Amino acid sequence: MIGDKMLITDFHRGAARLILPAVISRMEQTGSSVIVTVAGESGSGKTETAHCLQELLTERGKRSVVLCQDDYFRLPPKTNHAHRIEDISWVGPGEVRLDLMNAHAMALKQHPEHPLIKPLVHFEDDEIRTETVDPQQWDAVIVEGCYTSLLPSADVRGFLDRTFRQTKQARLARARDPALEFLEKVLEIEHNEIRMHKGCADVVVPAPAEDGDA
Repeated sequence: MIGDKMLITDFHRGAARLILPAVISRMEQTGSSVIVTVAGESGSGKTETAHCLQELLTERGKRSVVLCQDDYFRLPPKTNHAHRIEDISWVGPGEVRLDLMNAHAMALKQHPEHPLIKPLVHFEDDEIRTETVDPQQWDAVIVEGCYTSLLPSADVRGFLDRTFRQTKQARLARARDPALEFLEKVLEIEHNEIRMHKGCADVVVPAPAEDGDA
């Protein structure tokens, strides 16, 4: 997503190092590329961890591409927020084109010889445009986002075990939060959904000791 911020910390680097062995093991077992999901609640560090994982793979001579769930929302971010205010039941996996995200991950894994045209969100302009992923043989397709554990194509599922209460400062640092009172309602709904996904994770990354319950 154009306009997002990344604030990479030791937690994100450590999380990527925890997920990496499962990714390498799966590559060795199958002899093929793998689809890796990095999931967790808002502010848990999914985007940063995905990019750190990409860097670790690059250091090992592995080629990877990152798909971000933020690009696959049905509505652009400001419009989506307005729709949530109008109808709070809109909050949840139904906001996201998970089917398209899954199809794109599979296409990058199974048909790397073809270019992929995917959505690209421009946050400030509140628009969903497109970008092209050039043909390349990928060793890993990293898919990050709060609901990505639900993708049936995933070979390795990583989960960042931090709640929205613990990551309040991280969310504020990204300067994307709307009115806090309404946001808390949204995050509570997301929390109740996402916590159920922890059980299907191959790698659960524990919250850092310095996280508090705000």
